[in-house]
Amino acid sequence: MSILVTGATGTVGRQVIEQLIQRGASVRALVRDPAKANFPAGVAVVQGDLSDPDSLRSAYQGVSTLFLLNGVVADEFTQALIALNLAKEAGIERVVYLSVIHSDRFVNVPHFAGKFGVERMLEQMGFSATILRPAYFMSNELTIKDAVQAYGVYPMPIGSKGLAMIDPRDIGEIAAIELLRRHDASAPAPLERINLVGPDVVPGASAAAVWSEVLGRSIVYGGDDTAGFEQNLRNFMPGWMAYDMRLMSERFLSDGMLAAAGEAERLAATLGRPLRTYRDYVAEIVAGAQS
Repeated sequence: MSILVTGATGTVGRQVIEQLIQRGASVRALVRDPAKANFPAGVAVVQGDLSDPDSLRSAYQGVSTLFLLNGVVADEFTQALIALNLAKEAGIERVVYLSVIHSDRFVNVPHFAGKFGVERMLEQMGFSATILRPAYFMSNELTIKDAVQAYGVYPMPIGSKGLAMIDPRDIGEIAAIELLRRHDASAPAPLERINLVGPDVVPGASAAAVWSEVLGRSIVYGGDDTAGFEQNLRNFMPGWMAYDMRLMSERFLSDGMLAAAGEAERLAATLGRPLRTYRDYVAEIVAGAQS
């Protein structure tokens, strides 16, 4: 029986697949366009879409464990509910779901509230599930690197409380470890929630300071203008998504995105190595190692 990975061509999904293959797992990747799939040898590629029940029924054949990752899209919640209902129908009990940290607290942020609804479904329907709740992805910095270097400003309004940013490679490896733990267990294990955080708390001024250090010139924090942030995002994403991102950034300002005591240490113990740091990630971006 295989492990099916959704969101397989994305930032985290690719990492999950690579980590599973390195560990000798039988892996199946759900993709919209198989011609664009580029995975390690041994990955079985299946065409499908989380909005297409027939394709999911086909993809689920011979699968015992599901990695459910669906992106921030207008029908994200509906997609997840369809995927889980059909998984139940197919007899799939073991699931690792990629949610988001503070999904139960940031209830006014649409994609957070939707993910918490999926968490409740996993719980109420009795899945043997690990719910992974990652904090802010360090890879979001790839979207601003050109602006930082061209204008000398760190433009993300992340506030002064700080974000426990995490490297997607660490997310992918922890997800693979959890998938195999569920997959290989002799009996379904109880539902568990795990916050995924990095080793540092990064407020806006500190992010700018790290970029300054790595680039060797002054980078300033652009401030907490969430309305301007929304308007800028509207240049390259739908209005509903830009507003969703604004609401999220406003919660960054009021609450931050913080780890509980001991969480980073427990994740490092799971990995058997230190978590990757924000400074090292920025250094990789500047060196061109991340793209």
